[in-house]
Formats: sequence, C-alpha cells, structure tokens
Amino acid sequence: MKEMQVPVPFNYKDRVFRLLYKDRGRLLELYNALNQTAYTNPEELIVNTLENAIFMKMKNDVSFIIDCNMCLYEHQSTFCPNMPLRGFFYFADLYKKLVKDIDLSVGKLIKIPTPHYIVFYNGQKKCEEEFVQKLSDAFEDETEGCIELTVRVINVNYGYNEDLLQKCSGLYGYAYFVAAVRKNLEEMELEEAVTEAVEECIKKDILKDFLLEQKAEVVAMSIYEYNEEYVKRVTFEEGVEEGYIKGKGEGRAEGRADTLLSTVENAMRNLGKGAEEVCAILGITIEDYMEAKNGK
Repeated sequence: MKEMQVPVPFNYKDRVFRLLYKDRGRLLELYNALNQTAYTNPEELIVNTLENAIFMKMKNDVSFIIDCNMCLYEHQSTFCPNMPLRGFFYFADLYKKLVKDIDLSVGKLIKIPTPHYIVFYNGQKKCEEEFVQKLSDAFEDETEGCIELTVRVINVNYGYNEDLLQKCSGLYGYAYFVAAVRKNLEEMELEEAVTEAVEECIKKDILKDFLLEQKAEVVAMSIYEYNEEYVKRVTFEEGVEEGYIKGKGEGRAEGRADTLLSTVENAMRNLGKGAEEVCAILGITIEDYMEAKNGK
C-alpha cells in the first residue's frame, strides 16, 4: 500500500457506517429489516448515542430507543473478541443517563428498555453469516457469574446475508461500496480505489444521494479506515501482538518495550503518520511509547 498523508478533519476518527446511519430514515429502515417490523415515522426513533463515549480512540457508532427497545449498532472491519465488554460499559452509561433523576430505592419496580446489541462485521477474515459473542467468554474461570451480555454479530460482507441486504437498501449499498473498494485495491492505489468506488456507486444509483452529499467525507474516512485496517493487520495482528503478550507473560519487561517500540515505528513508516496518531490507531498510549523509546 502506498504511503500517504491523509488529512481527516474530525476530532475523533469517524466511520462511513456511522455517517451513513446518522440519518434516522436509514436507521429506521435497518431496524425494520432486522426485526420484521414496519415502522414508518423516523421521529418514533430516539437517538441516544453518547457523543463523548470513546473506545480505543474511536466513537461508538449509534444507539437509539424505539418502542420499548434500546439498540446499540456497531460496525467492525477487524474482528474484535472484546465487543461484549465494550457493550457492557456502553449500556451501563446509557442506563445511568436514562434513570439519573429516579430514586432507585423506591419500592416500585422501575422498568427500563430492553437492550439489543448488534455488530455488523465486514472484515476480510472469513466467518459465518451470523454468530453470538458473550461477556462470559471473557471470565477468568468457567464458573457461572451473575452478569451476562450477548452480542449478535452479523456478517454484512457483500454476498452474505442476502435476505437482510435486500430488505435494507442502506446496508446493501454500504456492503457494495466496501466490496468495490476492495476489488479496486487489486489494481489501484488506495485513494484512487476509494474514489472510483464512490463514482461507480453513484452511476449505479447505489447510495447516490448520500455519496453526492458526503463525497469528500466518505473518501477521507474510507482512506483512513483502510490505512488503519492495514496497519493493524501488518504490524500488530500478524505476530507483534503475540510477541507482546508472550513477553508480558514471561515477565520480560525489556522484550515488551522492544516489541511496543517496533510496533509503533513500523506503523509510522507504513502510514507516514506521527507517533501520537499511530498510538491512537493501535490503542497504545503515547506515554507507554515514549517510555519504551527513552529506555533504549
């Protein structure tokens, strides 16, 4: 992948998925497609996304209440086994905000919306069309704890879950766009691949209005997303993380520092970005990086 400096004018790195589903009409269409419902008024959908909720330096995608349901929808282009823990923290904050003025010591049962957590996965690591992740999978022992949270993970790569995509034009368009970018990357540099995919979708009337209105943002966000995905795969997930964990388990502080340092500096070379931004991408604090660097 060609090294490039990509200006992305956002306080935190947003996602095309998040931008697409800021529109209540598209979000309602997605909810209906998932639940076989037929709501028609987007105003019935109450968006309650926590704008200041940050996980691994990225904003959560979208959460909302409709009828008696509280839904959290997330998009992942890299498989993450920690989504249940992420959702646990996020739902806790949502419920705290929802009942902040209610006295929980009263002798009456306080009703709350039913939580539903769905992750839309479109990474290149092959997986089944749908599966479940559980918070209990992360428990250190196998005894049954008092808390559980489940995540419904849906594969929305183009060619998977076709019934769902046919019912939801927004999700279909997003899946098609991602597939077009990946196909173009076989022959083009990243920026050209993204731009060509946008133009192809517009010509085919796929997310046409959205792409015409948000073209510059979609291109910038997509370039950042693919750069980030590339860095994680090449410098972190394919061996570096394993070495870091191994060093930690064996108590080799020097080895851990060397691994962390090489992780960040390889990513800086691959992307042409500074240490602070690369650390944010990899979920490493700049303080840990500087400590490792100064210890050399």
